Amino acid sequence: MARGVDSIRRTALGALGAVLLLLGVALLVLPGPGLLLVFAGVVLLARAVPALDRFVAPVRVRAMRAAEESVSSWWRIAGSVSVGLFLLAAGLAWGLVPELPYSGWATGASLIISSVALFALLVWSHRRVQADRRGSAPASEGTR
Repeated sequence: MARGVDSIRRTALGALGAVLLLLGVALLVLPGPGLLLVFAGVVLLARAVPALDRFVAPVRVRAMRAAEESVSSWWRIAGSVSVGLFLLAAGLAWGLVPELPYSGWATGASLIISSVALFALLVWSHRRVQADRRGSAPASEGTR
């Protein structure tokens, strides 16, 4: 019985990992957290198929570097916030204005969800970078 449950778990992890990987690849060229979704997909796939474990570390390094670069300066943060606000406004417009092409709440909701994901990942990246900076501060600075 345990073998059947393990097989179902591995299949579910593999399917979810594949979906996240495909979404991440699509978001590499579309607005969204592409590399982080690719990383999440690879992690889940590696849990389902241990032979794929060798791909986790290189993708993690690239995803974390991209997350750090996204909050490396106030200009980048301001640009990301501007894009997020634009996506939010566009989502509301597409949901409320029927004259727009492909209007409706399906399109509007996808844009709004993209903006929420962008803001959540921006906050996560900023907190992660700030925690890394505090953790790597010299001991003399921490005693002041």
